[in-house]
Amino acid sequence: MRVALDAMGGDYAPEATVEGAVAAVKSFEGIEVYLVGPEERLRPLIPANLGEKIKLVAASEVIGMGESPVQAVRRKRASSLVKTVELLKEGQVDAAVSAGNTGALLAAASLYLGRIPGVERPALMAQLPNPVGRTVLLDVGANVDVKPHHLAQFAVMGSIYARDMLGIASPRVGLLSIGEEETKGNELTLATLPLLRELPLNFIGNVEGRDVFNGRADVVVCDGFVGNVLLKAGEGLVQALEVMLKQELARNLPARILALATFFFLRNFRKRLDYAEYGGAPLLGVNGVVVAAHGCSRGNAIKNALRVAAEAVRCNLIATIAKGMTLLKQEKGVEVS
Repeated sequence: MRVALDAMGGDYAPEATVEGAVAAVKSFEGIEVYLVGPEERLRPLIPANLGEKIKLVAASEVIGMGESPVQAVRRKRASSLVKTVELLKEGQVDAAVSAGNTGALLAAASLYLGRIPGVERPALMAQLPNPVGRTVLLDVGANVDVKPHHLAQFAVMGSIYARDMLGIASPRVGLLSIGEEETKGNELTLATLPLLRELPLNFIGNVEGRDVFNGRADVVVCDGFVGNVLLKAGEGLVQALEVMLKQELARNLPARILALATFFFLRNFRKRLDYAEYGGAPLLGVNGVVVAAHGCSRGNAIKNALRVAAEAVRCNLIATIAKGMTLLKQEKGVEVS
């Protein structure tokens, strides 16, 4: 399994990306990592005994987090991010991973790989923790303005991901709205609801923001504006809870004693909330396995992003999504584009 990694992508690159690559080849059997970036910066960070499993691919430019995605991809063809996607296009690797500029990654993937037939808008996906597992949320930022048939495509792709990648036999799909009642919502959700009911999915109707975190639905679809706000609010809440917990422990001796007594519980609790454990998420809809990792990923998050990429290749995620879109259009007689 060959995975290209944008070694210069992310807030802590290249140290964190190389650390993650090293951890991945040590932890996951059969994986090879192609590190893309300036060789003079990367080679000193790679253990000499891992030369067989970690290969270097030269790239002289870097796309910054604040750059315009489309312009950066067109102007910086020698960048580590673009080179990473190019390796996938050329068939030199089986998947691509980057913690860099997500918009640029989406633009590069769309430009070089194209879209899966039947998919009009690729979507960014996130996995959020719930009491019984994880909730797939999409779109979380790729498309701030969408039409009902775009949300239908997101629902199909999200359901396939939850089934094949998370092992959920019949994923429950919900449409994010301001109430469970069919009469509630805006023009977009009201028009999308009947369309989703026609699809061969386990559609449970409208869901509310709290349902993303309580496990009522396995897949929740929304436009990228709403999804990104919800995602960032969830991340902020987790960070605030951690700070408040530390504040209480600092001022309260009995609480510190209790914390020591429940150390493993607290560690496991935090692990369930930590995005690093989920690694990253594939860009659903592009014609190749491209995984976007969090911009502030450290070594463990990069390692898990590489794992996600390898798993997506092994379960033939792209081919399965393509088949699902074809079946919807040809066999089920349902138009989603």
